[in-house]
Amino acid sequence: MSRTVGRVLAESLIAHGVDTIWMVPGESFLGLTDALTETPEVRLIVCRHEGGAGFMAVADGRMQGGRAGVLLVSRGPGLSNALVSLHTAWHDATPLVVLCGQVERRDFGRLALQEQNYSKFLSDVTKDVIEVNEVVQASESIARAFHLAESGTPGPVAVILPEDIFDELTEAPVARPRPRVFGGPRAEDLDQLADMLAKAERPLLWVGGALANASGETLEELRQLAEQWMLPVCPTHRRPQLFDSTHPNYGGYMGIRVPKQLVEEMRKADLLVALGERITDSVSQSYSFPTAPDPQLPLVQVWPDPNEIGRVFRPDLGLAAEPASVIRALLRRGAPADAAKRGGWVAGLHGIHRKLMTPDWDSMPDGVNFAAICVEVAKHLAPDAAVTSDAGNFSSFIHRYIGFRPGQNFLSSVVGAMGAGVPMAVAAAIRRPGKQAIAFVGDGGALMSGNEIATAMQYGAAPIIIISDNKRYGTIGMHHEVRYPNRPYENAVRLTNPDFAAWARVFGAEGITISTEAEVEAAIARAFGVKDRPVVVHVHTSAEQMSAWRRRGAPRLHG
Repeated sequence: MSRTVGRVLAESLIAHGVDTIWMVPGESFLGLTDALTETPEVRLIVCRHEGGAGFMAVADGRMQGGRAGVLLVSRGPGLSNALVSLHTAWHDATPLVVLCGQVERRDFGRLALQEQNYSKFLSDVTKDVIEVNEVVQASESIARAFHLAESGTPGPVAVILPEDIFDELTEAPVARPRPRVFGGPRAEDLDQLADMLAKAERPLLWVGGALANASGETLEELRQLAEQWMLPVCPTHRRPQLFDSTHPNYGGYMGIRVPKQLVEEMRKADLLVALGERITDSVSQSYSFPTAPDPQLPLVQVWPDPNEIGRVFRPDLGLAAEPASVIRALLRRGAPADAAKRGGWVAGLHGIHRKLMTPDWDSMPDGVNFAAICVEVAKHLAPDAAVTSDAGNFSSFIHRYIGFRPGQNFLSSVVGAMGAGVPMAVAAAIRRPGKQAIAFVGDGGALMSGNEIATAMQYGAAPIIIISDNKRYGTIGMHHEVRYPNRPYENAVRLTNPDFAAWARVFGAEGITISTEAEVEAAIARAFGVKDRPVVVHVHTSAEQMSAWRRRGAPRLHG
């Protein structure tokens, strides 16, 4: 039976389990949205900016256990606006399928309105660009896109759809989803890994992005592995929810700029196992631990894609495997008889971590120390809360003072793109109605994508958005001060901001202002008490307390 390509594409998306598409409308794909009006299985979330829609799609994929989120944008300016989310998905190894309109096929190469060569344009931020110029390949292209986005090292895949293709008729069947392919460890590699772990006296186990969407069962098995093999487990940058921060085997958070006393203790390790971690510059402390390309200690890297292993660091052992399969294989083998010999090593690391996250801070004369906010928020977080963070120094307070645990979602741009915090929280609130969604965002990021609070209002979502307002791009100011001490830089980072609480009320949201630490407890309790609409908490934050570890004009805390 003949159907329009638009209808076939809609059925293909349903076949791949898509129930939500994040979009900004565009005339280049009207034939698809027309078909989707007859498919109640898929809801279209109409957003206010393609960058926000893209961040929502990225977050939505992570909340669905690593299934690709779906972004629908128009050609030219639409896709250009969305590039920040593709960059995030590419660097963060997050699956994303981007559906993008294109000019009519008869106009290819004429520089028609908003025409772009997308294979060139997207070559450095996608795993593949699939141009659908033949109607018979429309459904097949959707199947290929999801397969590529979710396989190996996950990432974004773009499907380019000419405007005139949607109304053409085709008898091609809907292509079925392709089975997920999982790499498994070789027996001899497991033998070597088990032997290296058994001999190590001071091992480190870093757990990262390839476990970010792990099931509760896998994270429970990780806990068992840590306990039975006596291993310190360190979640890596922006993945704090992978291990309970209060567990005795928690070895510290391996984020960006780890406190000196913790990283110095870690440097005493005699084996590093990067379990599902790419080992970026942020995690490796600017390629100093481990050193690139030749690490200063034995390195084992476990990652689903063999092309990633050894790309930057030379490992002593590489396993192209799903981390979950390695965890289960080690559990089946059983721990070495003398695993308890590492008890002192594990306890020492955990002790440093506990000391660093002690809720102790100084009141500041120029605004609220953001530590007070994070400590108070932690008291209200549900076991299944979704917490999102924008990029900025304010996030250091989150990772220092909020103890995350499995069951909670932490959503962010791992690569550090500003503007992710608000849309990701909106997506979390829409995907999981009735559950907590809390965004932490700076005053810079808030006005990059904060307009998506309108999307939350439109779809009845109720995230809590906490804005740290120090009236500047604070992270950049810190870098100025560190690199060029005693030089003026205020004119390069200063911001003039609105009253964010009043701004929130214009949208119909609740607006709360915190100007002093004495107001923190009641204001945060009030924010968490609102259930029927978004809440914006405007915090007038200290600029002197530049991060959780550094004060302006003073040496970095703990190093």
